[in-house]
Amino acid sequence: MFSYEEIKTIRKQFPIFKNQNIIYFDNAATTQKPFQVINAITKYYGNFNSNVNRSFHFLGQFSTNCLELSRNKLKAFLNAKYREEIIFTSGTTESINLIACCSYNLLTKYDDIIISHSEHHSNIIPWQVLSQNKNANLKVIPVNSEGELNLIILKKLITKKTKLISISHVTNTFGIINPLKGLIKTAHKYNSLVLIDGSQAISHLTIDVQNLACDFYVFSSHKMYGPPGLGILYGKKQILDKFPPYKCGGGMIEKVTLKKTIFSGLPFKLEAGTPNIAGIIGTNKALNFLGNYSIRKIKTYEKKLLKYAINILSNIKGIKIYYKNSKLTKILSFNLENINYFDLGKLLNNHGIAVRTGKHCAQPIMDYLKLNGTIRISFAIYNTIEEMDIFYNSLMKCLDLVNL
Repeated sequence: MFSYEEIKTIRKQFPIFKNQNIIYFDNAATTQKPFQVINAITKYYGNFNSNVNRSFHFLGQFSTNCLELSRNKLKAFLNAKYREEIIFTSGTTESINLIACCSYNLLTKYDDIIISHSEHHSNIIPWQVLSQNKNANLKVIPVNSEGELNLIILKKLITKKTKLISISHVTNTFGIINPLKGLIKTAHKYNSLVLIDGSQAISHLTIDVQNLACDFYVFSSHKMYGPPGLGILYGKKQILDKFPPYKCGGGMIEKVTLKKTIFSGLPFKLEAGTPNIAGIIGTNKALNFLGNYSIRKIKTYEKKLLKYAINILSNIKGIKIYYKNSKLTKILSFNLENINYFDLGKLLNNHGIAVRTGKHCAQPIMDYLKLNGTIRISFAIYNTIEEMDIFYNSLMKCLDLVNL
């Protein structure tokens, strides 16, 4: 568990908290960036800007070395088996779309793709499009009364026709940790591939892709204290080797003639064009930042914040918290009687408190639960108990104002 002094030291590494008085509880949308990430990007553009895998001058070599250093560090962070299993994309959204497009030939008519009711739109729409184009079936795992996956129905959904299951590690609406290991084991019995959307888990839970045995794991740098515009796709080498190029252009070829192109091997085959070099360098520094702390320790601290938030908010008359079970991590969604979630979010904003309101890019689960939206608070390593107390007091002032 982090001490009060440790958290104060951590907060000093984030310029946004030095420059303004703000309580930032929207970390599920994006995390703030520490000085070392910001400074590394500024230093790159100011001193070393050059393209990668093209030029042999010292600037080009520096940029290329930085890119591959980040790839190696991500390999270790995820415990991937091969460095070629780490593919750079523009974000989780592109990573999922890449897999959907490259999986086109794996599906035949009437095959099944399985997702859950709780997925982010980015993990729904690509599979809808793919299933429609291939005349395949898109099946949905429902949730139970606690917002958890209905595993009994899941076992009935998986058949020999199931080619791929795509599911979040942690749901972005309610912060529920899904039971992945059992799901993956069951899926593999039917030779189904499994993709895990790790956007809400990557800086909060220890990720070991070999231990999970998932086929794909995707996430975005900006959810783990890194810059936006940079995504990471982990995929098992034997699967990625079979994928055709997702995009075509520079950096992913061995030889080009006007009659024929010979493509590079992994990882370059799936990384056409100039990558987000500054984003990759920033991600390297974000990994360094996380490396200063134990992910297990971060999880324990954020769980303390979550438990404290549930305890004090539960005392408010007319509050509905979704949910209070032990499988939650770092996200708390709630509503209050007689006040619209959007209006309450605007009132909290007047107090310098940033929260998320609405359907959180997850309309299907909201519709399924007959919710128009919720207020969502989400924690990160720099949040504090004191901030939660200020949030509670501000919330009570907002409610007093509404009830005048």
